[in-house]
Formats: sequence, structure tokens, C-alpha cells
Amino acid sequence: MIQHTKIDDLIIDREWIMVDLPIYTYPGVDFSVSTPSVDISSHLRQEYEVWQALYQAQTPLVQRFLEAQAPTIAEAIVTHLHRLQINLPDSISAEDLFNNVPGDLTVPREMRRQWVGSLTNRLAHINLETSLCKRLSELEQSSNLAVALSAHLLHHAVAIYMVHTMLPSGHTVNYIPAEGEDIPTIPVTDGPQAPSKLTAIPHAGGLPGDFVPDGQSELNVPYAQAARCFYMPQWVAFNQQGNLLLNTISEAEALIASMQSFLEILHTVFALAPYMVADETFQQKRSGMLGQLVNQGRALAYYKTNEIIRSIQRRTAAHKLNRGLILSLPYFDDQDLSIKMREMKIIPFGRIMFVPAFMVLAVRAEQTKVTQDMRLSSSTRKHLLNELNILEHAFITSTDK
Repeated sequence: MIQHTKIDDLIIDREWIMVDLPIYTYPGVDFSVSTPSVDISSHLRQEYEVWQALYQAQTPLVQRFLEAQAPTIAEAIVTHLHRLQINLPDSISAEDLFNNVPGDLTVPREMRRQWVGSLTNRLAHINLETSLCKRLSELEQSSNLAVALSAHLLHHAVAIYMVHTMLPSGHTVNYIPAEGEDIPTIPVTDGPQAPSKLTAIPHAGGLPGDFVPDGQSELNVPYAQAARCFYMPQWVAFNQQGNLLLNTISEAEALIASMQSFLEILHTVFALAPYMVADETFQQKRSGMLGQLVNQGRALAYYKTNEIIRSIQRRTAAHKLNRGLILSLPYFDDQDLSIKMREMKIIPFGRIMFVPAFMVLAVRAEQTKVTQDMRLSSSTRKHLLNELNILEHAFITSTDK
């Protein structure tokens, strides 16, 4: 289950939040990245620029050293390993970046190899992501400046790899929000369309660790016109009319899972390095995939709702619903970014003949509950009420109209 609200609150140039932020403190060193009580988006952008500049100031050898470790660490995080060895470079360069800092800093030999995770953490259900964040934070607060900056560099290299390389890239899209909503989910199709063939990443339904980096193992696949207005056409299961573009609903569910895994990796990056929200690629991938997932997740819920309606109508015609009915109505929660179920008791268990009026009464009672349910976001509430309206109109009698 993915919580995206923190990322959503930190969209650069949109949200302004006043907080007290710590100043980096090392003896005799001025990082000049923040002051207390500044807006958080500006602070995160400055922090991103500082570590990006430090990374680019390193020699090609040090950059390759960090880049070689990033895939191993990233894969260990997304595959939930429990123990991992990380290595700091022998030396780093900080010339002309910070005040009162010599050009080359040597990392003590005994600090270059670090272990993250342990059997104790595994027994305590502490995942590698938490252990890695804790260990890197400790190293970044080291009194030895070379160790602190090396840890920051490794931290940055992992975050950059996960955003730029681990996740496949889509194409430029434009989404607009539905009326009264904040999340843009409706693709704009005005202007030139994407070409009929786009680069697809194989194994789209795989685990997060199965993602193929950009430009590797590419496969040209033609996509339906309805799919080409989304960020990742190969992960589109429904057109804008709610029609299934695939052979089975299980294939659609696999694509939804792929999109959830994509955003889960971005959420992991945010947990590791919050300043990555200032990265343009992070924002492009996040907004492109978030709009697509919410759109397709809702379409899946609507499709399943219509399947439920047809199933109930078939069973009613066959007189197989006369022993009670409890309905699990699927809906897409845009806070957790997952399909959830809303339990509804239509008629109690017993020998009671099903009539459509029971469904209408139950739906209207549920509409009242949903309207008052403050646990749901306003957009999720609107989506769920739309589903209930579909359910009501499918069973309402002519005298009820």
C-alpha cells in the first residue's frame, strides 16, 4: 500500500510550507544551503543543487565507483534484502564548493567499508531501507568531513540511479484534473499524437526489481490509439470509455500492480532523499505515472462494478439470490493508490427473495455514509459516489424514477 501524500505535498513551486530546518554544521565549513524557517521547496531545491554539484565535482573514477554501487544498493532495497555491504570512496574532491574546505579529502581506511542491516533487525521486522537511512544519516553526521561528504555522495548516487535508470521513462504527456479534483488524471489529446510504435519495457507486470533501464532490451510494440496519450502506453488497460483493451481482467490487474510498484520506488526515493523532489526527472515520472495510475485504477473499479451488476442480474434471473446478499464494491483510493472494497449488506441471510428495491435502498443508505466519511479524500469520495450511482440506476424500478 502506497502513501503518496508526502510526495504530493512537496510538489516544487506549488506548495509552501513554513518549517524550521536544521543547518548543516561542520567545524569551519559553510554549506550555505539553508536558514531556519525558510519555505521547504526552496530548501529542498538548494540541497539538491549542493549534492548534485558535489557529485559532478568528483573525478570520473570516483563517479564510476559510486555508480557501480548504486544498482546493488537499489536492488537490495526494492527486493527487501536484510543485509548489505556499502563502500565509501578512498577520497573525494570538494574544491571550490564549500568555504574553508581543502580540495581533496581522504576517507580513513577503517571507515570505507560499512555493513547495513543485521539478523536482529530482521527479527525486529526492520527493513533494509530503514537501516540504510539510519546508517547513512549517522555517517553524514560524522565529525570527519570526508566520511560525511562521502556518505552524502553515495546517498545521492543511489537516489539518482533509482529515479533516472531503474525506472523506465515514458513520453511527454499532459493531464488535466476532473472538475473539483486536485490530481490531474485526464489525458489531453489535442495536438500531435504519439507515434504508433513506442519503446516498451518487457515484463511490465514484473516485480520492481524486474524493471529494465532505459535503452536496454527494448521492444517495439504497437499500441491502441487510446493508450498513446498516457505516460506509459504499455501499461494502459482501459480506454476513456472504460472498455478493456486486453484479453483478461487479470492482465489489467498486473498492469495496475506495475504502476503501483513504479510509484512505490519513487516513494522509497523520497524517503531516502526528500530533496529529490527538486529533480526534474523525478517530477516528470511521478506526475506522469500518478495521473495514469489513478485514471486506470478508477477504470478498473468501474469495470469490476459493471461486472458485479451483470452477475447480480444473471443470478436474479436464475433465482439464485434468495438466501441473502452482501456486496463488496471495489473502488480506487487515490490516497493509498490501491483498489479497496466497500462492504454493503443488501439483504440479510435467510429465505428472502431478492428484489431490485433492496439494492436501491442499500445503495442510498451507503451514499449517505460515504458522504460523511472523512477518511476518504474528496476525489475518492466523488469516485465512490459515482460507482454507487451506477449501481443504483442499474436496479432502480420505473416507479422509483
